[in-house]
Amino acid sequence: MILSEITSYLNSQFPLSLQESYDNCGLLIGEKNTEITGALICLDITEHVLNEAVKNNCNLIVSHHPLIFSGIKSLTGNTDTERLVIRAIRDNIAVYALHTNLDNHYEGVNSFLCSKLGIINTEILKPLPDTLRKIVTFCPVSHADQVRDAILDAGAGQIGNYDSCSFSSAGEGSFRALSGANPFVGEPGKIHTEHELRIETIFPSFLENEIVAALKQAHPYEEVAYDIYPLLNKNQHTGAGMIGTLPQAIDSEEFLNHVKEILQIGCIRHTNLKNKKIQKIAVCGGSGSFLIKDAINCGADIYMTGDIKYHDFFIPENKMILADIGHYESEQFTKELIYTFLKKKFTTFALFISGTNTNPVNYL
Repeated sequence: MILSEITSYLNSQFPLSLQESYDNCGLLIGEKNTEITGALICLDITEHVLNEAVKNNCNLIVSHHPLIFSGIKSLTGNTDTERLVIRAIRDNIAVYALHTNLDNHYEGVNSFLCSKLGIINTEILKPLPDTLRKIVTFCPVSHADQVRDAILDAGAGQIGNYDSCSFSSAGEGSFRALSGANPFVGEPGKIHTEHELRIETIFPSFLENEIVAALKQAHPYEEVAYDIYPLLNKNQHTGAGMIGTLPQAIDSEEFLNHVKEILQIGCIRHTNLKNKKIQKIAVCGGSGSFLIKDAINCGADIYMTGDIKYHDFFIPENKMILADIGHYESEQFTKELIYTFLKKKFTTFALFISGTNTNPVNYL
């Protein structure tokens, strides 16, 4: 297995364009043509995780948290990160990170957490702006189905739980082929009019290259006319956090005990439970304080995330319960999630889930 085969697949499933501006996802260490003997999947890269990779003959580590997060100006071994990078390079171990591009994915960290907790009817809590585009093209009526199908097959046309969404309108196109052209219809040097269909549909911005390539491949014209527009619509399948419901309302204390059992948490910090029943639940794996107001505005009965500061607990003002379930604890199933995606594609490849607990927080 070549490294580029694995990274290309991961990039296609969790596009790097979905990562936050501060993040550092993708291939961090390694050469794309390296032969990979096995991959170890982890949350964080530590010395113990590197030892585990060597023991299992894995020369690729796929980590949720990037080993190289902020800029490194030297590799002298003066910091833990520098020492780990040097060790990975010395042991010929490639490193790939799936972080906020996995967090912002509809089937990513938060979706997997919801499934573990029995939360259904899930939606993105805060959809990402500026991630949708509209493509418009014009083609002869005879080839409209062929062109439309090619665009849709490349990933365009999904709106919520519907796919193959497009709109067509009839009209007349006109053009004149100049010297050196090889027109599909019409004659060089003469104005030609053609009955055409205007085909338009929506697509996620990260698929632009694939969709334009599919359009040009399927279109009969030598020069393909198309327009791409940015949209203000929010992408309901991409964004931070997730909100859903339980099959039926449950006592708040009973629900938190359920969460504590499933996540194996030492303790849960939370606001006043108020003997409230819980059914609508918002979650965000990792550090999610920035979504507290979004959870309130969406009518959540409880919002669960990690790394909540003292003053953040005042924000809900008894409008909902706020619970800190821990950064590591809320992301612990991410290893299983990444393994599932990779195993679906590479069925016989040597994949290992790290058994190292990298949580730096302990409970007494």
